[in-house]
Amino acid sequence: MKFDMTSERPILLVEDTPLDLDLALRAFKKTQLTNPIEVARDGEEVLAMITEWDHGRPLPLIIILDLKLPKINGFEVLRAIKQHQAYHVIPIIVMTSSAEDKDIRAAYKLGANSYITKPVSFTKLIALAKEIEAYWLKTTTLPRNP
Repeated sequence: MKFDMTSERPILLVEDTPLDLDLALRAFKKTQLTNPIEVARDGEEVLAMITEWDHGRPLPLIIILDLKLPKINGFEVLRAIKQHQAYHVIPIIVMTSSAEDKDIRAAYKLGANSYITKPVSFTKLIALAKEIEAYWLKTTTLPRNP
């Protein structure tokens, strides 16, 4: 079933840098996104959510994941979710500052659905937020309940 913009399922934004988090939230707000955005600031927080999902917390529609996170890095988060029997189908968009080929390859090898290098300007970030909304929330058919 295709989800539209009225979906109740949240987008999980995993970002530890306060400025990057603020800019991303502002960019998504400018797209007039109606899905709630949940925020996790480190990998440990995301992994704790898996248990909460098991107990009925709403599953994210998509996860936007930074790789350079405190406590548990984004690669480990990506691995844990993509190896999970139920949650491996949740699309994970890696959005990070690294454009290194080794990081790109590692992310895709672990099951990332997309890899995006963080834009350097707010204008480009808004354009990216619109592209994510258009593709992942309006065009792509996602599982209703993984």
